[in-house]
Amino acid sequence: MPIPLDSGQYVAEGVSLAGSAFENVNLEGARFHDVNLRRAVFDDVALTGAALRNVCLGDVTIEDANLTGMRIDGILVTDLLRVYRQQSSS
Repeated sequence: MPIPLDSGQYVAEGVSLAGSAFENVNLEGARFHDVNLRRAVFDDVALTGAALRNVCLGDVTIEDANLTGMRIDGILVTDLLRVYRQQSSS
């Protein structure tokens, strides 16, 4: 049964929120630690300035995304894609 929440700060610790839906929600500055997001779907989500550390990205798909300024291990993703496309078209 869905439970409506008022705006504010919440702590969810040691609970299962599996199958939950978050729509038109502001989680700016939120912190996620030891969180299972397997098979989660993110659509129309702003991750500008987000930092991902010690994450498993196995089998993750990124499509239709603005990658401007995105870095992996300090390397611009747009540069990686440009070089890949140049080499694969040769």
